[in-house]
Formats: sequence, C-alpha cells, structure tokens
Amino acid sequence: MSDFEKPPHPYAGLPYYQFWDRSVSAIEPHLVDPVTHPRFTIGRDARVATAGSCFAQHISRAISKAGFNYLVVESASGPQDESGGYGVFSARYGNVYTTIQLLQLFEEAFGTRKSDIAPWLRPDGRYVDPLRQQAEPRGFASADAAREDRQKHIAAVRRMFLEADVFVFTLGLTEAWRLREDGTVLSAAPGVVGGRFDPELHEFVNFSVDDTSGALIAFLEQLHGVNPACKVLLTVSPVPLIATYEDKSVLLSTTYSKSVLRVAAEMATRNFDWVDYFPSYEIITGSFSGGLYYEEDRRNVSALGVAHAIRCFMRHYAEGGGQTAAQPIPASPFDHSMGSHQRARDIVCDDEILERART
Repeated sequence: MSDFEKPPHPYAGLPYYQFWDRSVSAIEPHLVDPVTHPRFTIGRDARVATAGSCFAQHISRAISKAGFNYLVVESASGPQDESGGYGVFSARYGNVYTTIQLLQLFEEAFGTRKSDIAPWLRPDGRYVDPLRQQAEPRGFASADAAREDRQKHIAAVRRMFLEADVFVFTLGLTEAWRLREDGTVLSAAPGVVGGRFDPELHEFVNFSVDDTSGALIAFLEQLHGVNPACKVLLTVSPVPLIATYEDKSVLLSTTYSKSVLRVAAEMATRNFDWVDYFPSYEIITGSFSGGLYYEEDRRNVSALGVAHAIRCFMRHYAEGGGQTAAQPIPASPFDHSMGSHQRARDIVCDDEILERART
C-alpha cells in the first residue's frame, strides 16, 4: 500500500457508530441503537434464566411474551401461592442487587458456603428469610417454615444454574448491609422488613470496583465450572438509587454506584468471550432521549423507555432478528403489549421498602 492509499489518520474510515454525530445526533431518538456486535443470539429453545435488580424483569417478560423458553424453577402450586413472589425471576430470590449477593447465592447452592442466619420476626408475627426478605410477601408462619422453604429454594437455584443455557443478570447497586461476622449480604437493611438493627452485628458497606468486579469474575468462573455451555448477558440497571445511607447526595451516590457496576460489567466481557453486555443503561439514560424515558419522578423507567430497550434487545439477541445496527428499528409488538398509557411500575423492586420506611 502506497502512502497515498494509507488512511490520513487512525479515525479515517471507522464505522458510523463510533462517531457521536453519526450514530446519536443524526438519528431520531427512538432509533438510537448502541448494540454493535452481539456475541451470541438466543434461540427459542434455549433455557433463559434471569436475576438481578428490578429492570431484569422487563427482559424476562419480553422473552416470555415472544414465546422463548424462560426458565422458571420455582412455580406456584395453586391459587394460594399467587401472591408468593413466584415467577418474578427464575427462582424466588427476589432482587439480587449486588454481585456479592449473586456469588454468595451461587456458593450456597453448590455447598461451598453455609447460610446459618436465623429467620427474622416481622412486626405482624410472621417470619422472613433475611437473605430474601420480600420474596414471600406473606411471610412465614414460623422460623422452621422459613428455614424449610429456603432449603427448597436453594435446591431450585442449584438446578437453575445447572440447566440455564443463557443467564441474564442486571447489576443494580453497590450499597448493602451485611453481617459483621462473616460478610453475609442481606437483602435489605435489618429492621426495615423484619428483625432489628444491631450495630454490633450489622454493618453498612458500599462495595468498591475491586469488590464488585472480583465477585462477578468469581461467580462467572464458578458458573462455567458447573455449566460450561452457559452464556451470560450482563446489563446495568438505569434506575437511580431510591436512597443512600452515606452522608451525601443520593445523586452522587447513584453516579458512583452505576459507574462501578458498568466498569465491572466491562471487565467481565473483556475476560470471557461467552459473556456479553447489553446497554440498557445507556439506552435509558442517554441524553438523546431528553429525559423522556423516565416517569415524572425522574427515577422509574417509563413504558416508552422499556419499549426502546426491549426492541434493541430482541432485535440483536433473539435468534432470527437478523438486522444490523445500521438499519432502523422497526415497530415492536412489545410497544403495544405494554400499552401506550400503561406505566412500567408493575415491577417488583425490593428497595422501594426504603421509601415506605423512611419515617
């Protein structure tokens, strides 16, 4: 190649999506699509499991509505169980907000970690599992009933990790409460749902990049150790923190938390070629939308935002989507199934208990 044939600089000739003015400024907001090179697609027969923050539920609903094989290992056995937290995720673990929770759940399921924390008593006399305090909204009649249900739950989680062909995990938070004794991460602060806060037993923690990334990498390595064929799709929740325990603005804490989670997801995709990242966070929070993808509280994602994210997800990751990022995003059946005026708030978010309990 002669000097005249060589590009004048490294950016000459790069794809359009690597330039802001071509892939964001010049595109209608509802057509912006930041997905470029998905590492795998999901076939209709693939068993897809989900876990994580509230936003993960949107993906599970899209998969189910499209006729894909959404893996659910804990199902209601009758009408009496309809309010029992079944089907929200693949297993009845409620929201798994941090990567440390995810790792500890996996290790308990495969017997490398024990959970001996006693069930907590609620003000109404019912008991809760401290590691999934709102997974059973009605609570349990006794501490023994809570322990027995957890044993069944852990067996189901083990089955889920062994059987899943694709595992979708939405990273949600870095703030958490844990036991001082062994670092067990609780699903909510003690005393909010059940139990009582004791500063000698419980401590607040805001996990670092190393904590978050290290736990995620450890989980992924162990998952592939028991299920080598499983693919993993990571997302970061675009929903801001509802509250922070740190003495600073919740806006600053939200920025820190989401930044750490995004870096952890990036590091995981660089370490494993069977792990991919879906940019739901970027789609919802991007400046191109002008804030339209949030509801009036500027926190909860609107149906419009969910529809855009799900269009991109199904387009690139659903087998048979067959479109490139250069093509416009067509209308999606999910836009209509959501309903033009339907709020996207019918999603179970364990952290909302903090809003109700703040007084």
